[in-house]
Amino acid sequence: MGVFKNMFTWWEGASLGTALFSWRHGQRVGSDSLGNVYFQAKKDGRRWVIYNGSNDSSRVPPEWFSWLHHQIEAVPDEALPPPPKFLRDATPNLTGTSQAYRPSGAMERGGKRQAASGDYEAWTPDRA
Repeated sequence: MGVFKNMFTWWEGASLGTALFSWRHGQRVGSDSLGNVYFQAKKDGRRWVIYNGSNDSSRVPPEWFSWLHHQIEAVPDEALPPPPKFLRDATPNLTGTSQAYRPSGAMERGGKRQAASGDYEAWTPDRA
């Protein structure tokens, strides 16, 4: 099913045409930690990515984004300094999932929030 599915769809990986074009006209430049593979055209220098999994542009790391958009000429491993040790891996947007952030007054956490401390005074238009 995988070969036939990729022959007619583009949203879950490279189509057959993209894979053939990459093999024939492109030169493999590198890959990232997510398994995405990056190519550059042999003739005119165009650059593209073949995603490992679904085609989602947010899955391109910042260093490869800068290479794709000609902000740096050499591949990121050669052109950029190593990342600082304090950086953490990026996390996906968790909105709409069970792991999304929900503050103490959120309906999903019971809708109860702490009582105001007494220094809050509601605004009314009459006293403006």
